[in-house]
Amino acid sequence: MSPFQLTRTLPADATDAALRADVRSGLTRHPKTLPPKWFYDARGSDLFEEITRLEEYYPTRAEREILVARAGEIAAASGARTLIELGSGSSEKTKHLLDALPELHTYVPVDVSESALAGAAEALLAERPGLSVHALVADFTHVLELPASPGPRLVAFLGGTLGNLLPAERAEFLRSVRARLAPGDGLLLGTDLVKDEATLVAAYDDAAGVTAAFDKNVLAVVNRELGADFPLDDFDHVALWDPDHEWIEMRLRARRALTVKIRELDLVVQFEEGEDLRTEISAKFREERVRDELAAAGMRLDQWWTDTAGRFALSLATAD
Repeated sequence: MSPFQLTRTLPADATDAALRADVRSGLTRHPKTLPPKWFYDARGSDLFEEITRLEEYYPTRAEREILVARAGEIAAASGARTLIELGSGSSEKTKHLLDALPELHTYVPVDVSESALAGAAEALLAERPGLSVHALVADFTHVLELPASPGPRLVAFLGGTLGNLLPAERAEFLRSVRARLAPGDGLLLGTDLVKDEATLVAAYDDAAGVTAAFDKNVLAVVNRELGADFPLDDFDHVALWDPDHEWIEMRLRARRALTVKIRELDLVVQFEEGEDLRTEISAKFREERVRDELAAAGMRLDQWWTDTAGRFALSLATAD
């Protein structure tokens, strides 16, 4: 059997259909919203990589610190023979886990980008010729049909992406993960932690303006893919801390009253001066909250690791 398999579970037109549905739904409600997944075309992905290298943006460095320091403990606690990574992207940081799992047989990266999966698999197999890679082109927020693979299995959901889901979406997502865990399987979850407002806001509104360009890129995607005429220069990037929900909101704020036409949807959208379009939430967590949300989904928090500064956490959960 080939060491690399790729299974596409998304229809060829799934991305276009999802974008159309999200834009129509999000821009005809109040307040207006767009999901953060549409940041990530090629330019958006490059901008996010640049963000991860910014001094203000600590989560990537903090999570990498934990992975480097604790990969052996994670491997020992999970005993995984299969590693399933949701939203795998380049699989770069996962290499710390791959190297630490002595009995690992199969790696299952899951991502919506076939090109990202193929590129990551090529690099991994060149370094680890004994590894079997079965990539899934899939949306991890939907029901996943995972390939048969040896257990125990460790599902990894890193990077704090859980925080981009609204509470009801998080609950549904965690329940769906739990439904796919057999006895002995585990979930490795990355969560950014609550901290002072100044640090949090700076991480999403850097001095160089890279995050602002990243935020506005969602409008460029809609312009290109759906024939819209968003004037990017007429929107300001805004990052706000919501202490009640304990999350950061990224918004695009109209500098003036605007009429935007979206040709492919035959849709006209009005913006008032100062009106906000929410493009992302990024929830921050406390250990108790992570424990409670896992418990509500039928999982038990077994291990909790943070970086030395206590900014970010990786937790290992198993099915109750």
